[in-house]
Amino acid sequence: MTRYILQRIALLVPVLLGVSGLVFLSLYLTPGDPVTAVVGDVPVSEETRQQLRAQYGFDRPLWDQYVSFMGRALQGDLGYSYRYQRPVLDLVLQNIPQTIQLMLAAMVIAVLLGSLVGTVSALKRGSKVDTALMGLATLGLSVPTFWLGMVLLLLFAVNLRWLPAIGADRPGAIILPAVTLAIGAACIIARFMRGSLLEVLNHDYVVAARSKGMRERRVIGVHAMRNAVIPVLTIVGLQIGNLLAGAVVVETIFTRHGIGQLLLSGITNRDFPIVQGTVLFATVSYVLVNLVVDLLYTVVDPRIRHGGKPS
Repeated sequence: MTRYILQRIALLVPVLLGVSGLVFLSLYLTPGDPVTAVVGDVPVSEETRQQLRAQYGFDRPLWDQYVSFMGRALQGDLGYSYRYQRPVLDLVLQNIPQTIQLMLAAMVIAVLLGSLVGTVSALKRGSKVDTALMGLATLGLSVPTFWLGMVLLLLFAVNLRWLPAIGADRPGAIILPAVTLAIGAACIIARFMRGSLLEVLNHDYVVAARSKGMRERRVIGVHAMRNAVIPVLTIVGLQIGNLLAGAVVVETIFTRHGIGQLLLSGITNRDFPIVQGTVLFATVSYVLVNLVVDLLYTVVDPRIRHGGKPS
């Protein structure tokens, strides 16, 4: 187990280098002078521009700027925001709690709803219930997040006035954003849960348990679900990345402060340190979450040993 953890941590290095390198290059190769992002609309002389280029290191080769950025990042320094005139790490830490709150609420909804729909669909295989549930899951995957958010906003906040329209401080304000963010993940989990459970139900140990006269509820709950949930754990971990991406849209629609809004602000204002810092922070978080999900396999089923060796 310890060796596996160390191997996975070692894999963080090429992932972080690759992601940070791509983001760094994509930002600096976009049209426009990066000094403009620093000074905004304030007119400055060419001499001042040259001084700012030297001050921020824009006059150095890109590889040198990248090495400096990674060196500071390893020390916990993600740069200094041009717009907010504050360290990027402070801005990330200030905004991340609301995004984590939103993502956790969305993930709970997605796992509960997706598992329930997938289980019912598998147990009702071939029936009208199965067809209807999988049809809704396919429809849910096809609906854009921004469209779903606006529809829920208009229906439950504007027309019915059951829930707050925007913000994060009012009671119930997290419900609409969390549901909006959860629907896509719930549909994916439902489809995988159905397929996984159908596969497990055909295994010999499930057939043997039924032949012994064991109650169907116990067969499903004890023998089938425990093994069916293992592939679903992988999907749950992968959905963290989708939730982070969806948070940008959802936080914008519902006017919630968070890492998504911070990233959007950085992109809009060409605030390179914010974009680089938030993407790097999100990448580390995503990889660590998937490492935890992998380790949960051995908790769900102790027979699993990474490396392909049976116990």
